[in-house]
Amino acid sequence: MTDPSAPAYAYLQAAAVLISAIIIALGFIQNLIYAVQLGIAYWALRHRPPVSKVQRLWGLYSDITMPISLLVPAYNEEVSVVSSVRSLLALHYPVFDIIVVNDGSQDGTLSALIEAFELRPIQRAYEQEVRHAPIRGIYGSPHHADLIVVDKENGGKSDALNAGINLSRRPLFCAMDADSIVESDALLRTVQPFLEDPDRVAAVGATIRVVNGCTVREGRVMELGLPKAMLPLFQIVEYLRAFLMARIAWSELRTLTLISGAFGLFRRQVAVAVGGFSHDTVGEDLELILKIHRYMLEHRADYLISYIPEPVCWTEVPTTLGELGRQRARWQRGALEAFFKHKRMLFNPRYGRVGMLGFGNILIVDVIGPPIELIGYFLIPALWALGLLSLAYFLAFLALAFIFGVFVSVSSLILEELELRRVPRPSDLLILTGTAVLENFGYRQINNFWRVVGWWQFLRGAKSW
Repeated sequence: MTDPSAPAYAYLQAAAVLISAIIIALGFIQNLIYAVQLGIAYWALRHRPPVSKVQRLWGLYSDITMPISLLVPAYNEEVSVVSSVRSLLALHYPVFDIIVVNDGSQDGTLSALIEAFELRPIQRAYEQEVRHAPIRGIYGSPHHADLIVVDKENGGKSDALNAGINLSRRPLFCAMDADSIVESDALLRTVQPFLEDPDRVAAVGATIRVVNGCTVREGRVMELGLPKAMLPLFQIVEYLRAFLMARIAWSELRTLTLISGAFGLFRRQVAVAVGGFSHDTVGEDLELILKIHRYMLEHRADYLISYIPEPVCWTEVPTTLGELGRQRARWQRGALEAFFKHKRMLFNPRYGRVGMLGFGNILIVDVIGPPIELIGYFLIPALWALGLLSLAYFLAFLALAFIFGVFVSVSSLILEELELRRVPRPSDLLILTGTAVLENFGYRQINNFWRVVGWWQFLRGAKSW
């Protein structure tokens, strides 16, 4: 070990203190952001109007609802695509159509749809307002006039969604995943902001919840439940925190920068104006919202991008470390691609609170946060063990990394139970509380590792899904 009396030791100690101070300061800022989000989300949920029952929503909106096109990109979804479409056909909404886009599947996705719905080739005029790969055929069903199936060359999810945008004729479209399970009243609830403020609302996001452990029949969640494995349980807590806390808070501040690609409602003319979904990113959902913000602010338009917690779309989450790691690395890469593509918005007064708060949050939480936090896990204990760092710094880092993380996770769960009550049994609530504590001791750290892998992929210019 270096002699404490040597001049070099003083320099090493000063460097150790400076580096540790930067890491701890960044952790403090991140946790401050989470605390503010939690407070805003609690206030917003406490002051929101009473949640209407489906029958009342139908009575209020059945005569004034805006028609919607459901855009369902499908790639190698032979096993589930038919049941998914059947469940969508049964949604409670006055006027909607379903456009399934077969994105060059290599299995029997198209043939399964043709057989199940007796599809026949049809002619449907459309303009290529947004870019996508060539369409090979368009099919309709004699039994379901509002079901259209598009067969096109493979181009990826964003390309398939763009094809759906071009084929749609409704003022609103819903972008979703082929394996999403949408609650029957989700469209009625999600469309409310458009009806209440039709001139300003450009997009609306809803809640995504984990379906693992639930009982599903014919594309419907019949009984709520929890998975037995820990990995999906950790993700349930993550989703609660991301949607119930972060999305509500940023929506209230009018700086929401992400609507999940699993389920989101958009004004078609706005999406077309910004060029639709981009092909050069795996984070097409985030990038579209950033493009809308940028377009609207540069054109000095008065607009809203909102999130409402009541509509629910269920999704199945990864159950293995390898699958989850690839997903999180891809999400991180998509966030970085979108951020650097629109980096001129960062702290630019021209883009108002979106540039200052929204992009500032992306910078701290998604861009510099993961590598700095991961470095801190190894560096600060090592510096303390070498005697280059005082115990106070070490304890401060532990408090920020673990104790406050537990507080945020458990508080998000409490907020969900106080306001939405989606956890059916006390035993489930107890399990989720324990999960909210445990995720901070190992799971959060490996998540940061996966995000740093995403950083490495971004720096290498990786483009694969």
